Amino acid sequence: MRKPVLLSFLLLIGLFFNALANDGYKLWLDYQPIQDPELKTQVKNLLDGVFFYGENDTYQVIKKELELASENMLDQSPIYSQERLGNSKLWIGTRDQLSQVLSLTQQGEIRELGADGYWRGPLVFEGKTYYAIIGNNPVGTLYGVFNWLNSIQTKTFNSSSIISDSPKVKVRMLNHWDNLDRTVERGYAGASIWDWHRLPGYVDPRYIDYARANASLGINAVSLTNVNANALILTTDFMKKVKVLADLFRPYGIKVFLTARFSAPIQIGGLKTADPLDPEVIKFWKEKTVEMYSFIPDFGGFLVKANSEGQPGPHEYGRNHAEGANMLADALAPHGGLLIWRAFVYSHEVDEDRHKQANLEFEPLDGKFRDNVIIQVKNGAIDFQPREPFHPLFGAVNHTQLGMEFQITQEYLGQATQLVFLAPMWEEVLKSKTFQPSQSSTVASVVETPINENHKTLIAGVSNIGTDRNWTGHLFGQANWYAFGKLAWDPELDSKAITDEWIKLTFGNSSELASKIETMMLESHEAAVDYMTPLGLHHIMGRSHHYGPGPWVTGGRADWTSLYYHRADSLGIGFDRTSSGSDALAQYAPEIAQEWSDPNQIPEKFLLWFHHLPWDFKLKNGMTLWDGIANHYDLGVKKAREMQQTWASLKGEIDPERFHHVEQLLAIQVEEAEWWRNACLLYFQSINHLPFPDNIEKPEGDLEYYKSLRFPNAPGI
Repeated sequence: MRKPVLLSFLLLIGLFFNALANDGYKLWLDYQPIQDPELKTQVKNLLDGVFFYGENDTYQVIKKELELASENMLDQSPIYSQERLGNSKLWIGTRDQLSQVLSLTQQGEIRELGADGYWRGPLVFEGKTYYAIIGNNPVGTLYGVFNWLNSIQTKTFNSSSIISDSPKVKVRMLNHWDNLDRTVERGYAGASIWDWHRLPGYVDPRYIDYARANASLGINAVSLTNVNANALILTTDFMKKVKVLADLFRPYGIKVFLTARFSAPIQIGGLKTADPLDPEVIKFWKEKTVEMYSFIPDFGGFLVKANSEGQPGPHEYGRNHAEGANMLADALAPHGGLLIWRAFVYSHEVDEDRHKQANLEFEPLDGKFRDNVIIQVKNGAIDFQPREPFHPLFGAVNHTQLGMEFQITQEYLGQATQLVFLAPMWEEVLKSKTFQPSQSSTVASVVETPINENHKTLIAGVSNIGTDRNWTGHLFGQANWYAFGKLAWDPELDSKAITDEWIKLTFGNSSELASKIETMMLESHEAAVDYMTPLGLHHIMGRSHHYGPGPWVTGGRADWTSLYYHRADSLGIGFDRTSSGSDALAQYAPEIAQEWSDPNQIPEKFLLWFHHLPWDFKLKNGMTLWDGIANHYDLGVKKAREMQQTWASLKGEIDPERFHHVEQLLAIQVEEAEWWRNACLLYFQSINHLPFPDNIEKPEGDLEYYKSLRFPNAPGI
């Protein structure tokens, strides 16, 4: 065979196999053919007669989703009925549209589900049974359709059962930390998916798949730009670009938000000040907001990071956070917009434990914010560490609406090289008892309960999405996007249930395969905490890029160093936040402060977060603190190896492309777990000069070698 012919043949073979390969692009919306004959017959019967009550853009989206699902699951297209009766079998519409065929009781039950709620199940009309998917608005209907398709994929669909659901949180938002030059701060999955250069003229088809994925989870808001904001996003040219995305997302029930740089009046408005009480500044923001709504009538509002890590804010003008936030909220209020103000504030110029600074600034302002302001609070008081106790603001503020901010991107959890499923960590935070305003209060109840009928509730997640073909860099990063959406819809959900669902949607319904993957996922977070920051250690990662261990990091700003947090010396280790130290524990409810002030009573997972203890302090299992730290680090490495072995046992049960993708990344994860263990234990031993326990695998290498490692090209800086 001549070389040109052979080359052409090989290219064709390569293209053929690439077309068949599962590269993860379809996420959890990979509608596989239905294998169960009975289920296939039920679904085919319903899709052979679909009747829509009414017509709108969201129903067009539903039709496209049904067509895609039907062609993949049944190898046929849906058949749409032109008449409500006759050949129709599946009715899709809103409660108002179906009111003539619903009983008053049914109408009341569906109405109680609220704006985004849905109801699906059998409906008897004139002696004939139909299957109906009903929302209180078209977007609620869309959510019901996605839920129905989900039940088909997971083989849980029962045509005789009634399913109804509604979100417990009003605003379920992805926060993109995407810059206008398409870099992504703390992004590990490629460049930003927003192609600002080619917008508004060119619309990437990926935007629609992004909207589909979010709508399938009930995510209804997107902040497009980095909280370290660029004022240019608020210029007219960029408004035209944002409008295209807002128009695309609207049928999917997704509102667009933008980050507002507090100094925009100076940078793009030509003013000499950004003082929130200055009349010209107030005028600038009102006019800018009016212009924004002229392009995007349902614009969601602004997200603001102010007076933190060098970002401008009201403090430059002697104003407080309430004065800064309320000025912007007043500009948004006539249009129904929200002002989301981040509580992530700290300054190296303030001589207080960084853990305390948000409470010190926001507690005195409780009740002084406008009704359309939400204070967005990170899950912990430092910065998305592998494990943090819940942020004390969730128990200290009772008259201001607080929203939750989680980080889906794994800035401190191995980035996109490690499988770390985050739902158990988020569940741990959400189910934590705050004891305020009542003994039964949890973080979840604080987040999902509006202060009054004028307030909206919020859960936001820092996106892990990029231009990588599989969206999230690591295939299992998709599970974190999925889990975030589910917990934003219902903060009371159980991690295991979310895990089971994602596995079935992603890998199929094999119970043996699902059991193995579930074990990997549910144990992965604890494993990472063990080999990174056990027993309450925190903020001991590499400087700036946050990649890998750096317990030796010092110099420059104290609150950006590791020694500030672990405080290890020859006598002991840990940060004393009791009354004898920084007294950060006093910011929690008395019930928590009393229990956690005692190192023998505090949950050991938070021990060194709140206590500086001697190396020979006895843990609950009888080990000394030093032996316990060493055993945790070693156990984390062993768990990482177990995950690798479990995945290897699935060879042949998972398509080659996804199998090899995860296989390679798990090999990296094991290496990085060993790196964390070796570097941290060698460093701490250089301080305490104690022997390693006999039962652990001894750290390898030389401490100076680990200290010498540099990563100038680490992503996401």
